[in-house]
Amino acid sequence: MYQAPLPPHYASLTDAECDLRIQRAKEALGRNLVILGHHYQRDEIIAHADYRGDSYKLAKDANLQPEAMFIVFCGVHFMAESADILTPDHQVVILPNMAAGCSMADMANHFQVKNAWKQIASVLGDIEATEDSSPGNRVVPVTYINSAANLKAFVGEHHGTVCTSTNAPAALKWALGRGEKVLFFPDQHLGRNTGFKMGYDPQKDMILWDPFKPFGGNTPDRIKEATFILWKGHCSVHKRFTLEQVRTARDLHPSVKVLVHPECELEVVQASDLAGSTEYIIQMVKEAEPGSIWAIGTEINLVNRLAKEHKDKTIFCLDPQICPCSTMYRIHPTFLCWILENLVEGKVMNQVKVPEPTAHWARVALARMLEIGTKD
Repeated sequence: MYQAPLPPHYASLTDAECDLRIQRAKEALGRNLVILGHHYQRDEIIAHADYRGDSYKLAKDANLQPEAMFIVFCGVHFMAESADILTPDHQVVILPNMAAGCSMADMANHFQVKNAWKQIASVLGDIEATEDSSPGNRVVPVTYINSAANLKAFVGEHHGTVCTSTNAPAALKWALGRGEKVLFFPDQHLGRNTGFKMGYDPQKDMILWDPFKPFGGNTPDRIKEATFILWKGHCSVHKRFTLEQVRTARDLHPSVKVLVHPECELEVVQASDLAGSTEYIIQMVKEAEPGSIWAIGTEINLVNRLAKEHKDKTIFCLDPQICPCSTMYRIHPTFLCWILENLVEGKVMNQVKVPEPTAHWARVALARMLEIGTKD
């Protein structure tokens, strides 16, 4: 998405001036405004958030203040789309910087997924997971919430669901209760790690679907045999974490607990002590014993924040290099200031609006996600 440059005078603001102007704008807007902040945002943004969380929590929190006219989502584009879909029509969802996207979400587009669906159907026959479909061929599409609204609409229309890293196990269990196979996109690693945790064999039960190859680079026989069809996509941040980093952390700190996100590669998750969503990571650190040592494999802003908030524990990033989510980092305080000051003047900038019928079917898929929740 294109973002026009800010008016020049915003570039000259000091951090203190920017912070003060954001506070004044928030006070002027009062209960007409709610700001949502993803955990991967920089501290200067989180300081102004009314609610903070991961994708799953913020999807639920988006409508906690129905009286608010404006929801400013300090995250990335697919999150703002989800907030627009889940909130009433009178609420306006705004993304401070329209260039804040997600490289993982961009790894699967609507055309590619529709094409994959047709190719799978050409091998298996009737794959729709309905009462009328062939029992042995049903495929349930599941999209990670890190995807565009039209892909959420695709799974909604094709009897599937959205999932997050929080509820992926529950979502995949739900899907396999309705079909024999799952088409999971766009993150292969979350799908593989979740399937492995459920007892499936990554070699026997899973195939990788490359959208740039016929049949995803697979033979018809492998498509027939597989339970999980995993899209060839990944998170650029979590792909940085390696088995060697886990070994180094253990060499330096023999009592360390290694805690990683399930978007990491399977070998990294297997070598770690614990793996879970962003909210899970936060909870584990919060409940940990004072004096404990934690090497965490996730985005650096969150790791640094945890270290500041839990000084009684030793917390460091598994990757010694800086590993921010570069697209999330595009939400700079000056963009938030610009958005809010325009709202005070009665001007809505950067509204994110999902058109019908995309919003309808995406809402169906997101409603299934929220209904499934995190139950076993």
